Amino acid sequence: MAYLSDIEIAQKCEMRPITEIAKKLGIDEKFVEPYGKYKAKLDFSLYDECKKENGKLILVTAITPTPAGEGKTTTTIGLSDGLARLGKKVTVALREPSLGPVFGVKGGAAGGGYAQVVPMEDINLHFTGDFHAIGAANNLLAAMLDNHIQQGNALGIDTKKITWKRCVDMNDRQLRFIVDGLGGRTNGVPREDGFDITVASEIMAVFCLSDSVSDLKRRLSNIIVGYTYDDKPVTAGDLKAVGAMAALLKDALKPNLVQTLEGTPAFVHGGPFANIAHGCNSVMATKLALRLGDYTVTEAGFGADLGAEKFLDIKCRASGLVPDAVVIVATVRALKMHGGLPKTELGKEDLKALEAGIPNLLRHVSNIKNVYKLPCVVAVNRFPTDTDKEIEFIIEKCKALGVNVRLSTVWAEGGKGGIALAEEVVRLCDIKEKNFEFSYSLDMSIEEKIEAVAKRVYGGDGVNILPAAKKQIDQLTALGFGGLPVCIAKTQYSFSDDPSKLGAPENFKITVKNVKVSAGAGFIVVLTGDIMTMPGLPKVPAAEKIDVDENGKISGLF
Repeated sequence: MAYLSDIEIAQKCEMRPITEIAKKLGIDEKFVEPYGKYKAKLDFSLYDECKKENGKLILVTAITPTPAGEGKTTTTIGLSDGLARLGKKVTVALREPSLGPVFGVKGGAAGGGYAQVVPMEDINLHFTGDFHAIGAANNLLAAMLDNHIQQGNALGIDTKKITWKRCVDMNDRQLRFIVDGLGGRTNGVPREDGFDITVASEIMAVFCLSDSVSDLKRRLSNIIVGYTYDDKPVTAGDLKAVGAMAALLKDALKPNLVQTLEGTPAFVHGGPFANIAHGCNSVMATKLALRLGDYTVTEAGFGADLGAEKFLDIKCRASGLVPDAVVIVATVRALKMHGGLPKTELGKEDLKALEAGIPNLLRHVSNIKNVYKLPCVVAVNRFPTDTDKEIEFIIEKCKALGVNVRLSTVWAEGGKGGIALAEEVVRLCDIKEKNFEFSYSLDMSIEEKIEAVAKRVYGGDGVNILPAAKKQIDQLTALGFGGLPVCIAKTQYSFSDDPSKLGAPENFKITVKNVKVSAGAGFIVVLTGDIMTMPGLPKVPAAEKIDVDENGKISGLF
């Protein structure tokens, strides 16, 4: 059977004018700033104008990802459409895709099949220019930093202790480590430098955690760009860069409104990676979505050990938000891969491999229920290659182990395939007793927080902190940053920091190589394993298959 590609399905959709989608939420047109016919920005003053109490918040997360795909965003969108089919007033809040994965391995991030947000080509490419604004603000700060040094260095910045990097929203390994300022005195001060991908920059984190322009400026002012010769931190505030950076970001800060294939209002705003950043959409978009809808469905990147942990331990602390229910997405294909089956054989039925992979799912479920004390349901996201026997096996196995589970067929059926999941989510949201807890307290030391996540969430034995990282922790503690939460950068492919350890590994330690403060974002970044903040392109990039015809119709985007 031939299936339409995601882009073919999206291009067949008859989108409604964005003003119509806004009216669905009761938004007065004075708050709507259209970007063409089908996307718009919303003025955040709308939040204060809307007097409705916040709706219920549903977090969608997943098992540890594999190249087989889990469909977390697809499930998020399909669930929101399922809730809409139940007659609920619903909004969905997602991250904006990065051009890195779009042109790299992963492809776009606007959902899939019949559960997508549209216009998918715009969302996956330039959209409303938010990422350009974030990159421009980041690189303005870098330019002002180097100009300050060139013009006499009144602050006494040590060029060997500069921590601020330039950024670009593209996978470009060539830019990880560079030397710049070459060509003589008039062309700057020669020094080692480098680029991060935009979604890993601290500006992206600041952008997503700010809840107003004044909060944005406060956070920007606190960003540390480097240290003086006597190890004093130098901030964006010291460089007088804050006002100009905020001016570049003021329009980007307004949440973006689009729609699902079924016309459900969707807020797509901000987009940090969850393996090297905090992996959640903007606080401003989530809060606005909650104020406008009775149910808001949001997602956090990669597996629950990454995106959900950071959503709960970082975003919830910063915003005061707490999910009413959590959905954990699992697929037969991914569980078979965690059970040891090679990617090339995932299309064949294999109940033994499926059973061997289930411990990965169980650990994620246990974390949500027992560490964070939140009600949850497993959504088994069905792929066309899954057999009935495999689907029945995983559902029965979950039920036998006391795991709440529902089948999701949203990829093939859209909202109709998410109704059973939506009904269970409504039931979970109505549970009165909520006993949410963080995985660690802020009064712990930086080492204790890292160890708490490694043991309680990853299932490891502890952490191995290398001497250079220990020195950085001591310095940050002495500077007064010991009370911040931790944002652990780790491979997305394993609970451990070794991507080859699939399933639910035990008897391992996380190796901490580098620790730095993102003082503007308000967290400590902990780099483990071989994680990098600038990815590279694969041997055959997705970009090779993307094209556009004479009429401007894009193909090959997925």
